[in-house]
Amino acid sequence: MLSESRKVLLLNSSFEPITIVSIKKAIVMYFLDKVDFLEKSEKKISSISLSIPVPHVIKLKKYIYLKPLSVSLTRTNIFKRDNKTCQYCGSKSSIMTIDHIVPKDKGGKDTWTNLVTACKKCNLHKANFSLKDRKMNLCKKPAKPSYLMHLQKYKYKHSSWNQYIYL
Repeated sequence: MLSESRKVLLLNSSFEPITIVSIKKAIVMYFLDKVDFLEKSEKKISSISLSIPVPHVIKLKKYIYLKPLSVSLTRTNIFKRDNKTCQYCGSKSSIMTIDHIVPKDKGGKDTWTNLVTACKKCNLHKANFSLKDRKMNLCKKPAKPSYLMHLQKYKYKHSSWNQYIYL
């Protein structure tokens, strides 16, 4: 049985990372003759009539044009960008919050550059004040992560992905 946590890196024919797909989708694409296996496991997926290796990295046979890929603005992705570290004090905790640098009631928006990971203590201390009002500083300036950086932090990546996502 294939575990859904096992994923496959999908590359464009130019070897640029596109996305991460399930093993099931990778195998379907293989049988539709849309991809080649670049990196595969010693383990096999078998049926009565055939046996194929479990893929780790697949590449499209034909180039597809894609607009630049971007990372969705979600709580999980903000935590991932900030390495689950409070951007005010640098602490790591199992309970983190999201804080607006410029508070919403002062015109702050939900954007990559205005949202940071904060521990509960710092978030409560800052409340709806500015950083200057509370004499607080950011550990690093928040920015929108690139799609490639997002892939590099993917939880279930296989070591064979490293050469394709520039690690």
